[in-house]
Amino acid sequence: MIKKFGTLYAGHVDLDDVGFAGTAANDRLLPNEELVKAFDKAAAIAEVLDRTGYDTFWLAEHHFQREGYEVIPNILMLATHLAGQTRNIRFGCGFNITPMWHPIRLAEDYALADILTGGRIVFGVGRGYHTREVETFGAPLLDNDANRDLFEEQVDIIFKAFNEDSFSHHGKHYDIPANVEYRGYALDEVTLVPRPLTRPVECYQPIQSATVRGLDFMVKHGIKGVVGGGAASGGAPSPIVEAWRDALARDGRDTELGTDMVVGVSVHIAETENTAMAEARSYFQENMKMFGPLTLARSLGPERVDALGDPKRAPTAGLPTIEDAVKSGQWLCGPPDLIVEKLMALQELYPGLEFVNAGSVIGTPQSVILEQLEQFSSEVMPHFMGA
Repeated sequence: MIKKFGTLYAGHVDLDDVGFAGTAANDRLLPNEELVKAFDKAAAIAEVLDRTGYDTFWLAEHHFQREGYEVIPNILMLATHLAGQTRNIRFGCGFNITPMWHPIRLAEDYALADILTGGRIVFGVGRGYHTREVETFGAPLLDNDANRDLFEEQVDIIFKAFNEDSFSHHGKHYDIPANVEYRGYALDEVTLVPRPLTRPVECYQPIQSATVRGLDFMVKHGIKGVVGGGAASGGAPSPIVEAWRDALARDGRDTELGTDMVVGVSVHIAETENTAMAEARSYFQENMKMFGPLTLARSLGPERVDALGDPKRAPTAGLPTIEDAVKSGQWLCGPPDLIVEKLMALQELYPGLEFVNAGSVIGTPQSVILEQLEQFSSEVMPHFMGA
């Protein structure tokens, strides 16, 4: 049963000329004074979420994005700052891209944020999907197997550091501690200082390929999953959600579909479904322009992905539409009662689901994001959480 709502802000600034026919993604080169506006935007969103009863504000870690799409390089720093400006909202790491960190540095920084915010930071780990970011930081991404090997060793270290008074680790990528003497004794273990006060550490990870190896690794560490929407119109369960339930079963847990997951949907509220789709169409298109070449390349094919980068070709290239997204359940568009109806259908489909992320996509202006969050909180959330 759905009990909590959150939203994701990946860090985009307000952009001009959005949509398939607008400025090409690779032509967006914003000056620093525009890029830094993302942090005031985050603060404005946090204020609304905190005041209107949302549970978690999810932020995304990214680097080098001069285009203005995802410009938060350190979630933990921003979340700790925003926690000082709010009272109740939690801040989710969606996600710390672990291959770009030393695992002990990430564990330390999270622990300090946990202490400074009184337990209001939700940990999250991810493997990354931007080659410009991960490979520039000296970690593999093009080599998927190497990326997963590194990520899994890092996460093993992080949870050792969180949970053990002192620990050591000797693996393929890391020898911890270093083989040195320290103040007259042989160093064989180290202690994370500080360790989180909130333990066990609640942790989330995006589920993409849903391989048995990947899901079983998450279950081993008690990591919960985050997935996109789908089936919100009452269709068949997502194979990813079913695979997650099966992974929990292999660990001896008999659960209902949706247990230990966050399901994310994009929402746009208006008087009618058609009006909502028309209002959100350019935002949907800008979001696809950004993500398509990175995460949808295999499904779209090389010709359509190439067309995404050309404002003259994209509008007639047969690319997915917001109508397609609404039909699949990834987007919920329309008046509040229709949004409620579709979320009720999602809840019926996934009876173990307690947490839904609902919000706007990259390309949506701040004024629209705030207006949508306000209306969703007052006209949709009470049907699930009580007035």
